[in-house]
Amino acid sequence: MHFSHHPAIWTQYPELAAGVLAARGLHRDVQAESVIARHEAVARARLAASGGESEWPEVQAWRRAFARMGLKPTQYRCASESLLRRFRKEDALPRIHPLIDVCNAISMAHGIPVAVLDVGQVRGDLQVRHAQGTERYLTFGDEVEHPDPREVSFVDDEGNAHARRWTHRQSGLSAVRDGTSEVLVVSEAMHAGGAADVERVLESVREALDAIWQVGASSRRLAASDPRFAFR
Repeated sequence: MHFSHHPAIWTQYPELAAGVLAARGLHRDVQAESVIARHEAVARARLAASGGESEWPEVQAWRRAFARMGLKPTQYRCASESLLRRFRKEDALPRIHPLIDVCNAISMAHGIPVAVLDVGQVRGDLQVRHAQGTERYLTFGDEVEHPDPREVSFVDDEGNAHARRWTHRQSGLSAVRDGTSEVLVVSEAMHAGGAADVERVLESVREALDAIWQVGASSRRLAASDPRFAFR
């Protein structure tokens, strides 16, 4: 099984920086609050210093990318911006699953989307590509949607769309749940210096996996010249 971005994505978004990590042996019965709090503190300090997430270069770059996709950036926000916006207003996020909570905190600290997918729900290879419009996207309310033609999504070999509007929203199909043991973590950035920041995101995830679950992980940064990552 491989993860990749379609060549057309690299061509249309040459500024894209992407990194992927795979890990197994995950479970829910862990204590993760200290790690979460550390990354949330970074996000809180950055928000206070900047006046809001909309001023962050990481967020601004994704807004420009969404505009190029024909989406209104203030209607469809990348996942990290949505998290930061809620965190700024409420100074907290609801706890979902320790791994999701950790990755959400890391995403906010860096201002970069971090997707976590249950590998057990991915059928065959997974590729970030333009949708044809026939793919199936399962919402968290168990409703089936179809991405718009040319919409960017994470699509597996059976036509399951694991995201809507690229980094806007993940699918309920591959969401991490209590029984999840093997995951694929994807981080993508569009801003100048994004490659180094994606590396830092992956390192933060690796450190959390080691500290909380005592499991290792394989990871790599992707590029147009080397776009594939084997995860099973």
